[in-house]
This record gives sequence, structure tokens and C-alpha cells, in this order.
Amino acid sequence: MTSSTDARTTLQLRQLIARGFQFLHPRDARGELAAVVGVRAHDAVIDVVRLHTEDDAVAMRMPADEVNVLAPSRFSWRRRGPASSVLEELLELPDDRIA
Repeated sequence: MTSSTDARTTLQLRQLIARGFQFLHPRDARGELAAVVGVRAHDAVIDVVRLHTEDDAVAMRMPADEVNVLAPSRFSWRRRGPASSVLEELLELPDDRIA
């Protein structure tokens, strides 16, 4: 049975894909899924979201010239928390400015 939180997170991920996010699924040394990572470059920024568990997600918006998007030295917006909350805030960010 799918919970309402799972359904909400699935819908939010589909909305991110519709907005141009590309997703990667990095694995650890044992081949286990380590996270789900979404990246989207647009305008003068890069948006990144990492989902480790349904209760541990982090999303960031950073300048487009940031060298390391997985561990940026600069960002204009960052949220950490439950996946559905972080994704909701990420989806609410305007596309036309840094944040």
C-alpha cells in the first residue's frame, strides 16, 4: 500500500522532471542505492536535490559557475528535511532569479 506521503513525493519528483531535472542514482561500494540526485541548470543557476531517505533530503540553488555542485562553496538557497517538504519548497522557487 502506498502512503499519501509516498504519492506526494512521487508527484513532486514528476513535477521536477517536467521542469527539466535530470536524475542520477549513485550506488555505494556494495551496489546499494546511496541517494537519488536531481540536477537542473537554468538561467544563471543550478538547482540540485539529493534524496537519501524519505526523511532526509537536501536541496540547493547555487550560481551556475559553482565548481562542485554536490558540495558547493556558495549557494543562494538551501533546505534540509523530509523529502516532501524539501521538494515542495524547491518547486516554489522562482525560475527567474537566484532566490
